[in-house]
Amino acid sequence: MTSKALFLDRDGVVNEDHGYVSTPDQFSFIDGIFAACQRFQQQGYRIIIITNQSGIGRGYYSEADFQQLTEWMKRRFKENGVTIDGVYFCPHHPEKALAPYLKHCDCRKPKPGMLLQAINDFHLDPAQCVMVGDKPSDMEAAERAGIGKRVLVLSGQTDKEATPANALKVIDSIADLQP
Repeated sequence: MTSKALFLDRDGVVNEDHGYVSTPDQFSFIDGIFAACQRFQQQGYRIIIITNQSGIGRGYYSEADFQQLTEWMKRRFKENGVTIDGVYFCPHHPEKALAPYLKHCDCRKPKPGMLLQAINDFHLDPAQCVMVGDKPSDMEAAERAGIGKRVLVLSGQTDKEATPANALKVIDSIADLQP
């Protein structure tokens, strides 16, 4: 049984963050994502995506739209030799959402709910897991979930000068990610 996983934030890590990406034509994979995931998968890691999706709560797109895009994305990974074992998303926002999504929840990063759920669902050892994100909230969620390796990739919205202390490693590109 696999007891470790590579957790990936979606927007800014898997794909370019154009803001509220909801259709395949808006989705641009970041160079190196498939090769990085292949390396981890070959080392026995599950590949799991953990993503805040407040665009659902704001009414920009529906959960069905998100699921359709997710299935499309998973097929692109599969075509590139990578199995996405799980995708966890939070549609909520505490201030900028419509009912029933307008709420404080345990799943929206920086809270660790999505990570903890995946750890439970897949019987993972968080100390052996890796979280890759592009924002301080990704690193905070990973730290709260006890993730052993927290990697901030600078392909998203954080610059090197703003690196959070709980990021254990900083890389310029997902292509630089190694197990």
